[in-house]
Amino acid sequence: MQTQKLDVHEHQSNDAALAETALSNLRQLSMKLAMAEIDISVFDSMQPLEDDWRALERDNLQSLHQSYDWCAAWVGAFQRPLAILKGTHAGETAFILPVEIVKSRGLSVAKFIAADHSNINTGLFSENFAGSGGSIDADQFAGQLQNALKGRADLLLLQNIPLEWRGRQTPLTGLPMVQNQNHAYQLPLLSTFEETLKQLNAKSRRKKFRVQSRRLEAAGGFEYAVPETSEEQHDLLDTFFRLKSARFASLGLPDVFADKETKTFLHGLIDSRDEAKEYFGLQMHALRLKGENDGRIAAISGISRKGDHIICQFGAIDEELVPDTSPGEFLYWQTISALHGKGVALFDFGLGDQTYKRSWAPVETAHHDVVLPITPFGVAAGAAHRLVTRGKAHIKARPKLYKFAQGIRAKIG
Repeated sequence: MQTQKLDVHEHQSNDAALAETALSNLRQLSMKLAMAEIDISVFDSMQPLEDDWRALERDNLQSLHQSYDWCAAWVGAFQRPLAILKGTHAGETAFILPVEIVKSRGLSVAKFIAADHSNINTGLFSENFAGSGGSIDADQFAGQLQNALKGRADLLLLQNIPLEWRGRQTPLTGLPMVQNQNHAYQLPLLSTFEETLKQLNAKSRRKKFRVQSRRLEAAGGFEYAVPETSEEQHDLLDTFFRLKSARFASLGLPDVFADKETKTFLHGLIDSRDEAKEYFGLQMHALRLKGENDGRIAAISGISRKGDHIICQFGAIDEELVPDTSPGEFLYWQTISALHGKGVALFDFGLGDQTYKRSWAPVETAHHDVVLPITPFGVAAGAAHRLVTRGKAHIKARPKLYKFAQGIRAKIG
């Protein structure tokens, strides 16, 4: 009798596996058929898409950087031509890829809006399209995108896309890609700050925090500040620009925040918020000193929020103040501990491999770039992008070589 029961269970298991395989094949066939019926339109302004755009961005897994308000702030500041791709199937919006045209040396590149200041990009997809993962016909999809952008761009370059983000595979899987040289680093926020710290070297980190606290108190004390008024928030952003400019100058590097358009964009994000949707474009946090240096800012950072995902966009310190306290890292402690109990599940330190990020973030996420040529000129530019990206990745994977490259960069400015 036991043998018969085992046989029955084996048959049931086989039947379930066959059913799952058949269902998977059906989904893939359905998606491939649907791709043939998707119509891709190109828009040169955001306004006609606003309702559909905001409906898609409600999905918690769609990146903040593709949200309507984030993109609107950038477009208003930079005024670059747009080529926003909208896919429609059976009368419903399947996806929106917010793309602008960036021109350089005769080359027209279609890139995500605000790509130069984005830490993670996903695009915007309907629930059905987002769930398709790698089951779409990638060659057909690529051809449709190329046809839509003919006469507008030489190359479609969609950067900093995780192939899988919080359990969901990107529908862009299968398009021509290269792994980006930069990874991103995240810290999951658990039920309490103590639980969160257990993911790290909690004992060592608490000891360091106590040392930092004592040194700050000895210097006159401190205040963790998150101003509520718009005016104070804008003032802190200007302080960040000043501190970061001094830092870049000391390293002999160009200031990526120096141009008027970037400053206008970031100031615009400060007033972009919707508490009901748990969204804010940019919120400034600061470590303000007391005592002898009363009112001076030792460390500052700007964070963004969409749903349960916080992204740290940037940070800076005043290197003349309390350097032995590591004020930037101390500010992260204050910020991360304060976010507990506020519906945040993930604190994202963003792109770039830095020691403090690795010390805080147990999760490392690789990003990829879609590199899809539209014209022969784009074929050459795409090949160059792949070559340069792989070269940078090779250098960054070798600490001594990376340090040498940074030294050369600093010398040539």
